Amino acid sequence: MIKRFLKYVRIDTQSKEDVDQYPSTEKQKKLLHLLVEELKNLGCNHADIDEHSYVTGTYPSNLEHDSNIPSIGLIAHVDTSPDVSGKDVKPIIHENYQGGAIKIGQNNEISISPEDNPELENFIGNDIITSDGTTLLGADNKAGIAEILTTIQYLKDHPEIKHGEIKIAFTPDEEIGKGTEYFDVDKFGADYAYTVDGKTVGEIENENFNAALAEITINGINVHPGYAKDKLVNSIKIASELVEILDEEPAPENTEGREGYIHPYKIEGGVESTTIKVYLRDFEEEGLQDKKETLNRIYGDLLKAYPKAEIKIKIKDQYKNMKSILDDHPEVVQYALEAAEQAGLEPELNIIRGGTDGARLCAKGLPTPNIFTGGHNFHSKREWISIQGMEKTVETLINLLKLWAQKNK
Repeated sequence: MIKRFLKYVRIDTQSKEDVDQYPSTEKQKKLLHLLVEELKNLGCNHADIDEHSYVTGTYPSNLEHDSNIPSIGLIAHVDTSPDVSGKDVKPIIHENYQGGAIKIGQNNEISISPEDNPELENFIGNDIITSDGTTLLGADNKAGIAEILTTIQYLKDHPEIKHGEIKIAFTPDEEIGKGTEYFDVDKFGADYAYTVDGKTVGEIENENFNAALAEITINGINVHPGYAKDKLVNSIKIASELVEILDEEPAPENTEGREGYIHPYKIEGGVESTTIKVYLRDFEEEGLQDKKETLNRIYGDLLKAYPKAEIKIKIKDQYKNMKSILDDHPEVVQYALEAAEQAGLEPELNIIRGGTDGARLCAKGLPTPNIFTGGHNFHSKREWISIQGMEKTVETLINLLKLWAQKNK
């Protein structure tokens, strides 16, 4: 498992926002093509990469009579976050962690401390993997890939473990919200699935934000500043006023748990034209609608205040809370909790303060909760993961596949 993981993180697969191609970066295909060969080597049928760069394969059932056993999908994504470089990742294994801060960086200037990472206290004696501090690590989601393939390897090496048909998929561009844009659920052929893309060991995630993206474009009037009196309309100042108004609304930096937010995350432009992109997030559909109305009200106020400017707003739904779908299929989550418990863990249902391919797959008709990888501090140079935690993910996945076979005879 670790050999696989260390190989994958050294391959740069960073995705990129706002480009008109799919996948968003060609470099993701290097790992995707490698994974096709790995699936073939493990004995998966129909292992291939399609025109959208989705890698899929089927590990066959070893049951004599499996007509009642659902096909279970295991899914992970290859791309890493655009926020932090994933080029030339140099993973470091900190063996037998004994507490205190883990120092990384060229001059040990980056500290991964128990004060900021209280979960570290649960991993005394474990082997912790980080980057060297110049890049992210890439456990999101290359840990999931390694864990899925190691699960298949274990089942291949232990044919006495009975399981149904297993569908496997590796996707690009999850980090930019496009991981399942062209994913064909019917072609994939799974009855139920799990993304292996969560964080803390033992957490099963069955709920996520309802999400929308707003784009506000402000077109001003650019005139030579020496002759601009009563003529110039500065779109930067109007955009700044919008951001200042939004400072009164719930934001990521002052919310937690089930609290939603309005988050201006990107602004670019000049005097003549400025564009602001805003995330709207809430666990309840009614709450998301309230946030849309808040933004539309602010937009209307700006139109009145700046009649010479041309201001446009476009709000697009991105994904929905998966819970509404998963509640209709309680066994999907329950089996995952039982599988983690059989691995000696104290499983916990948790929410995702973000999105996941699973949410989009649920909306496409494939119930897909999220299972932990064991990683922490994703999208950060302080990213870390425990080897023993990764082993618990593999153990949980093996138990999960056994449970689906045992409970549906």
